[in-house]
Amino acid sequence: MWGDGLPRSAPRRGYTYHSPMPPLTFAVAARDGAARAGRLDTPHGPVDTPMFMPVGTLATVKGLTPDQLAAAGTRILLGNTYHLALRPGDQLVAELGGLHKFMHWPGPILTDSGGFQVFSLAGQRQITDHGAKFRSHIDGSPLELTPERAVDIQQNLGSDIAMVLDECPPGDADEATLRNAVRRSLLWADRCRTHHTRPDQALFAIVQGGTNLALRAECAKELVAMDFPGYALGGFSVGESPAAMHAALPECAPLLPDHKPRYLMGVGRPEDLLAGVAAGVDLFDCVMPTRSGRNALAFTYDGPVRLRNAKHRRDPAPLMSGCDCYCCANFSRAYLHHLFAADEMLGPTLLSLHNVAFYLRLMADARDAIREGRYAAFRAGCLARWGGAK
Repeated sequence: MWGDGLPRSAPRRGYTYHSPMPPLTFAVAARDGAARAGRLDTPHGPVDTPMFMPVGTLATVKGLTPDQLAAAGTRILLGNTYHLALRPGDQLVAELGGLHKFMHWPGPILTDSGGFQVFSLAGQRQITDHGAKFRSHIDGSPLELTPERAVDIQQNLGSDIAMVLDECPPGDADEATLRNAVRRSLLWADRCRTHHTRPDQALFAIVQGGTNLALRAECAKELVAMDFPGYALGGFSVGESPAAMHAALPECAPLLPDHKPRYLMGVGRPEDLLAGVAAGVDLFDCVMPTRSGRNALAFTYDGPVRLRNAKHRRDPAPLMSGCDCYCCANFSRAYLHHLFAADEMLGPTLLSLHNVAFYLRLMADARDAIREGRYAAFRAGCLARWGGAK
């Protein structure tokens, strides 16, 4: 352990990584209004966009194997810097061949920087311009995460896309708090950019500013001038209303370079993904499909299905008609209801698998709609079937 409390792993400055692959290329292939369909090429394979990324915080998507994820259509996963640095430790992952080999996932991986974990530990952390000090959620030991340390961890993990460390303010933050978070996020982004040395890894910046569009614009302008290979919109879905987020997205996405990928962080309701796509966002992630699956809630094109409801006890129908996922192809709603009633672990696995497959199908259908010039109608049809969800 070093002085910051995190298991130390970081390569010393001057350490040289070698890779014959460019870290990332991106091209937009079709447009429909602001919505766009494209392709992101990474050292571990291509990703058609818009695309949803299942969340594997601790090098695993809860309850699902890599083969199951691939069969469901997963192309890129998300891991977490903070959690993996604590357990098992990024040096150990590096020694064992990197995160792809460690978790047996051959496709692209994006790692979050730990900024959201700093946000979620409000009341237990102290943030200064140097970094964030807090206590481990595992054993209470003191920790410090700096921009440089966040970069070092992600370089050791070997993800295809790394994220800068940022300060994520709460949704109800006042302007002074938002402005300070933007100032600090810009400072940290520049430090991350300066410290990053791994040529086979792309480092994305994160735009903050809450729902204050003027601050978002200021933050985006400064980050674009730093010329990162990709950009994320952070600080959404942290307490603001869905309506406020949906109103802000069409104003925020155009602030980012048109020729680079755009990522909306941690936003996961199906209707939110469609709002992001309509605004011109390319990448999404959230724990919602798997967390909901573990709690007997399934997503379908006809709206949510709650499998604990007694009405499903004798229902022979599949979870979603026309869905070719393993769950829907083989099991009835009655069987799924039984699994949750009996507290069998297969229930959460099957529902998590279906939900991931549904999110990925939603994005595939969105791509098709964009290419065919009917995205607005596609989105309106989904919202109508979901009861006009906002």
